Amino acid sequence: METSASRPVVARVPMVFAVAVFVVAVDQVTKYWAESVLPGRAPIPVLGEFLQLRLLYNPGAAFSIGAGSTWIFTIITAVAVVVLIWFAVKPAPRVQSVALSLLLGGAVTHLLDRLFREPGFARGHVVDFIDYNGWFVGNVADIALFCGAVLLLIPALFGGDQAKKASD
Repeated sequence: METSASRPVVARVPMVFAVAVFVVAVDQVTKYWAESVLPGRAPIPVLGEFLQLRLLYNPGAAFSIGAGSTWIFTIITAVAVVVLIWFAVKPAPRVQSVALSLLLGGAVTHLLDRLFREPGFARGHVVDFIDYNGWFVGNVADIALFCGAVLLLIPALFGGDQAKKASD
């Protein structure tokens, strides 16, 4: 017999993985586009200098921190993917499920970059091409990771239990 507690889990898991796969697909397609169009070009303004397109390869974490430790980031990202999958299949409010799916998609696509891009297995560089006014350069996966993190924080900061009840 299906209970009201189990029904959302069964319905939610395919949604979580569908959103994650969508994030991976969009991120990888846009990286392919960036690598085919942007090499050797000056930054392309989208919103003046505030938002530009320019191709970079990031061997480190956010803001290229730890550029010499790419293999460590590969391991950390692989662990994060496993942990996110574990949380994604557990009962959770809808907002949390969407947040986890965005985080999972972003983590998987960064893991794919680390595993399969140059300079080699588990040392690959992440393709970045969206320049935010020179503050940092990111990609679609970074946008998904940011949105997922914000979605996890909003209920905790603004309403906790009330936000959880409203999103169930």
